[in-house]
Amino acid sequence: MESGTRKRLAEIAAEKAQMPFHGYLEGKESNIEPIVRHFPKWNLQDADRLWCAAFVYYCCVEAGFQIPYSPRECRTCSLAGCGGWEEYAVGDSRIEYHKGEEDFLPEPGDIVLYDNVFINQEHDHIGIVLKADGDTITAAEGNTFHDNISRIVQRQRDAHIRAYIRIPDGYCYDREQNEKCS
Repeated sequence: MESGTRKRLAEIAAEKAQMPFHGYLEGKESNIEPIVRHFPKWNLQDADRLWCAAFVYYCCVEAGFQIPYSPRECRTCSLAGCGGWEEYAVGDSRIEYHKGEEDFLPEPGDIVLYDNVFINQEHDHIGIVLKADGDTITAAEGNTFHDNISRIVQRQRDAHIRAYIRIPDGYCYDREQNEKCS
């Protein structure tokens, strides 16, 4: 498998968001099994309406990034949780972490963490930046608008953006004693 790049991540995220993936909807069985299978403690019912961060992880893996679902930097949860992504980014010095209020222009393939989007709490949503234009970003997101569907959305670059995460091209997680990168 090729090493991951942010460009490839943006391409994969756009493609996967438009499938669309969806959890249980009236009259439709869930199709998020490819996303959920990366998280051994989850099943389709547990993940239903909670899979936005798992969607980001799935896209990263599909794009060629070698990242375990629960890196040691994640202290409170795995990468199935938005808070886990923040812990991971802050804890690995190779990953850039930029607070939303910083003067930072996101690029395609950056990960965006949101606050107070759905349930009026920190870390309540996440997506992958496809484009940034002035005051808006276009992002690929899972479980958008908390309606259990993936799609591409445009959002304001405002106080709802908690942070941006930039994984470097070619990044490979190496937990020395637990997992070797090839």
